[in-house]
Amino acid sequence: MLIKSKIIFVMIILLSFQNCQTSVQAESEIFIHFNQLGFLPNDVKTAIVLSYQKLDGKQIFIFNSKNRQKAFTGYLTNNRGQYGSFPFTYIIDFSTLKETGEYFFQFDQQRSFTFRMGENIFNGLADSLLQFFKIQRCGYTDPFMHRVCHISDATSIIDGNKVNDRRVDVTGGWHDAGDYIKSLNTTAYATYMLLFSYEFDPIKFGFDNNKNGAPDILEEAKIGLDWMLRAYIDKNKFITLVQDMRDHDVGWRMPEDDPLGFDRPAFVGMGKNLIGIYSATMALAYRIWRDKFQYPEFANQCLTAAQDVYSIRNIAADVDSSGTGVYLDKSFEGKMALGAVELFISTNKQSFLNDAVTYADSADSDYWWSWGDINSLAHYRLAKFIPRFAVYISKNLEEFNKKKNDNLFGNGVSLSWGTNVTLLGVTLQNILYKKLTNDSKYDSVSVFSRDFILGRNAWGISFVYGFGKNYSKNFHHQISFLKGKLPGGFAAGPASKELVEKSKIPYDKPDHYAKFQTKESYYRDDRQDYITNEPTITGNATAMFVFGNLSGRK
Repeated sequence: MLIKSKIIFVMIILLSFQNCQTSVQAESEIFIHFNQLGFLPNDVKTAIVLSYQKLDGKQIFIFNSKNRQKAFTGYLTNNRGQYGSFPFTYIIDFSTLKETGEYFFQFDQQRSFTFRMGENIFNGLADSLLQFFKIQRCGYTDPFMHRVCHISDATSIIDGNKVNDRRVDVTGGWHDAGDYIKSLNTTAYATYMLLFSYEFDPIKFGFDNNKNGAPDILEEAKIGLDWMLRAYIDKNKFITLVQDMRDHDVGWRMPEDDPLGFDRPAFVGMGKNLIGIYSATMALAYRIWRDKFQYPEFANQCLTAAQDVYSIRNIAADVDSSGTGVYLDKSFEGKMALGAVELFISTNKQSFLNDAVTYADSADSDYWWSWGDINSLAHYRLAKFIPRFAVYISKNLEEFNKKKNDNLFGNGVSLSWGTNVTLLGVTLQNILYKKLTNDSKYDSVSVFSRDFILGRNAWGISFVYGFGKNYSKNFHHQISFLKGKLPGGFAAGPASKELVEKSKIPYDKPDHYAKFQTKESYYRDDRQDYITNEPTITGNATAMFVFGNLSGRK
């Protein structure tokens, strides 16, 4: 026993020494963070260097990984100052490198991950992001990675303070995020974005991976449309939310094993905000099912629903406040403008265009992007008929462009809950603006926002599961945790440390990214972190539009 104890003691000393050595070596490292997928040939191309030591005047190289030829030589100059625990930071601009190929950075003996240059580097990303919707499917919708679930939605109706034992069929649709709640507001936004993506570019979004003759993105949108039609239960009532906050209190389980599976109330409500996004989605669906599928019965059902809902706008509250306090809009004008302009495009009735103009001017620029801040969609649609509406989008982009100079990573917005969706919203709005004007002056903030998602961030992590060499894996998502994977998972992204700490999250694991954390920017790849690491259908819908448009499909 004594000999064994001595051996253990010696091993502990050796391990402690090794750990100390590792720490010393880590302090001498530099960290090169960049878009791990790569770049389009004509992109603005930059990488961020974080260092514990001053590197002014030092050289950094980019090599072609195939022939080992030096492709770029850069000098580390203009220290950007401290970032968190790193006293020295630098930006490498290698935009002059345009040749297709695979590359890596080298600094002294340190090599980076490889990255690619080419027109097709984003191919497959939108396809994967769409897979997430199949995982989120609920009811009898042929879900992926789990069995049929929640077949009794809804078991009662909550209308204000009244609980009614009335049962309504709101089976189907998608679980909103890592939980098993379903929301009309987010379902409508996600469905609209799937339809809008296809109409925006039917070639890039026309992929049919299951080879059944219908674009995959439209098949998925039909899941949302069917549920939305069920959710319109009375002339003045939507089902706005299925399940209450008890969903968060029963532990981690597969959806088919949900102990609350036969106890799922639904909340009802109505507001101009919901009328706007609902009628916009249904009016757009009408055109696609009429023209693409030549299916007039379903097309007309969608248009009738859009017009019926729109017709009650003047007796509805401005903003719906039903449910449990989640997904409540601050305003309604942008969504009403979108509903009106989509109805105008579908019916050619001047009254809808007049309404759209009034609502869109009232909405103004929102200087943001989220499921609740989508004014630029209405402004884009209207700018096709009245060009001055493009100015509202440019005002957003101008503000983002100014703000990018205030921080190391070129973020055009402050970090908040759902940061990654907002950042991709910057890129999305630039895509819309360029489509209208062919103006590239906001490309840098657009690319910085995109690259942040794929690795050009403090942690050097890609926030999309399976894309990049180092990516988010431990999502706040029940199926992901229980199955050990999440195809198409897209993390919500960093927030301020104060916001995260207020939630007192009981983390599963130590923080492997501790050295990169700051008060302003905090992220944990931990399944318990529902603020920075939860995927959502709205996040994936936004990301799909962006990365689908950046793909090389022709």
